[in-house]
Amino acid sequence: MKNAIDKFKKFRRIFHDNNGILRTSVALKAGIHPRTLYAMRDSGILEQLARGLYRLSDMSPMSNPDLQSVAMKIPSGVICLISALAYHELTTQIPHVIYLALPRKARQPKLTYPPTQIFRFTGRSFSEGIETEKIDGISVRIYCPEKTIADCFKYRNKIGLETAIEALRTYRRRKIIKANELMQYARICRVEKVMRPYLEAIL
Repeated sequence: MKNAIDKFKKFRRIFHDNNGILRTSVALKAGIHPRTLYAMRDSGILEQLARGLYRLSDMSPMSNPDLQSVAMKIPSGVICLISALAYHELTTQIPHVIYLALPRKARQPKLTYPPTQIFRFTGRSFSEGIETEKIDGISVRIYCPEKTIADCFKYRNKIGLETAIEALRTYRRRKIIKANELMQYARICRVEKVMRPYLEAIL
């Protein structure tokens, strides 16, 4: 193993400079040949997180590997709905897929793992409310809590109205309530009339 580490020292440094994780396309641009990637994987230096995504195997475990993998593989997407609720601790549900928003005309991604459910957003309903979170050095685009709640009311027929109501009630228990932002995103998502009675009932 030590000989393998010495052999690939230069390439390990490239991974270290990129938080220990690289997509194949980025690795190739950095001068790492595909055969070298496979050899590093077969030697146990790299672990393959998904197709075309590699990480140094001796690094600390990833805190949220599924979100990080999707963010690396589909950088144009935004974590949304139940996955965003779980990240913001606004639901008791444990999502079994990654909920991801993409622009309506974006190409359908080819991702076998982790399981991902794609939602097509348009205009401001896609572009507004995006935050970039750093998770173990990996940039993950995710909707803010207020936008996520509005999205959940918009997609209540797919994820369940009770999920949206639970998120709103959980949000209400926080010290800082941004009611104006909630209604702003409700208008963008065209669910202002749906959300207002629930919002008024808890405020």
